[in-house]
Amino acid sequence: MTEKTPDQVRAILDQVYATESRRILATLIRLLGGDFDLAEEALHEAVIAAMEHWPKDGVPDNPRAWLVTTGRFKAIDRIRRRARFDTDLDELAENLQAEPFDPTQLDDKHLEDDRLRLIFTCCHPALPAEARVALTLREVCGLTTEEIARSFLTSAPTIAKRIVRAKSKIRDAGIPYEVPPRKDLPERLDSVLQVVYLIFTEGYSASSGPSLTRADISGEAIRLGRLLVELLPEPEVLGLLALMLLQESRRTARTSLVGEVILLEEQDRSLWDRNLIHEGKGLVERSLASRNFGSYTMQAAIAAVHSDAQAAAETDWAEIVGLYDVLLRANASPVIELNRAVAVAMREGPAAGLALIDSILKRGDLEDYYLAHSARADLLRRLGRKDEAIESYRQALNLARQDPARRFLERRLRELGG
Repeated sequence: MTEKTPDQVRAILDQVYATESRRILATLIRLLGGDFDLAEEALHEAVIAAMEHWPKDGVPDNPRAWLVTTGRFKAIDRIRRRARFDTDLDELAENLQAEPFDPTQLDDKHLEDDRLRLIFTCCHPALPAEARVALTLREVCGLTTEEIARSFLTSAPTIAKRIVRAKSKIRDAGIPYEVPPRKDLPERLDSVLQVVYLIFTEGYSASSGPSLTRADISGEAIRLGRLLVELLPEPEVLGLLALMLLQESRRTARTSLVGEVILLEEQDRSLWDRNLIHEGKGLVERSLASRNFGSYTMQAAIAAVHSDAQAAAETDWAEIVGLYDVLLRANASPVIELNRAVAVAMREGPAAGLALIDSILKRGDLEDYYLAHSARADLLRRLGRKDEAIESYRQALNLARQDPARRFLERRLRELGG
């Protein structure tokens, strides 16, 4: 133990909590049989105990191990108190007490394994997508329900209900608290990456509300991506982090000082973050070198080509179309088709891109996706087909839920006299 003043102890505890609480929680969940709520209560009680004991007894040499050990004992005591009303809990307490526990094994390797267990459990495909997002932000990132609610423009009670239902599903379905075996890893990892990218997308291009972007939420996704690369550097993990970094590099240039949308071709590329671009391109190269990459890496490669161009006119659209061709073979999707159509329009002219978009919409795909109608309207505008462009812009406006996007579409309509 090392003697410190009370203020120093509080500062140390605050720092330990900020940097280690998610690791400690992940380990407590494992030690307590996968019980999320019991682990959260145990962590809270351990922190309270530290505030009481560390000023008197000194800061332990390994604060993290002290908090895990104390939290485990607090949880067992809590179960024993409840056992007066439920004899099954008495047996649970006995089993937990009998479980082998060696605080000296709480090294970085064991704790990182626990963090992976927590991530894979929160992102289990048996949970609804919105529950996976909320649970991951709460348990892995440590955001409060209020912070999550603000980020997704919903109420705290709604987020709390999603989290409670997710925990109940994990318990009732017997979802194991573990990293999946190697044979199941690709499918399970894909679910994890979907959750991280959903979080990033909501922060990078908000689905509704007054702002185009929310840096706090995309920042959490990037933090998750970095954690995954550190814990499980699979090619698609590298690809996803690369994609997020390359897209994030453009954030400052995507809106004006008053929050108006600035299209990619009109952005001031001197505002793009070259450090993020450099890091992202390095990750793309690592993933491509593995020859075992997927759609996130391909999307990151496309973003990297954009980042190579000092001006929109210098973009290698032929290479981008070729990359979209490869991406579509690996992951056929109407949204990817739409993006490819826009790239074809830049390479071959608006008529070629318009034919492709009309084909997508004729199938019934993306009929409710405002960006499809907005892209169609833009190509019609370039072709001088004013009335048709106005109609498509109106369709896009009816579907858009994001205030800056709506203002952009209204501005286009005014320019066309619509």
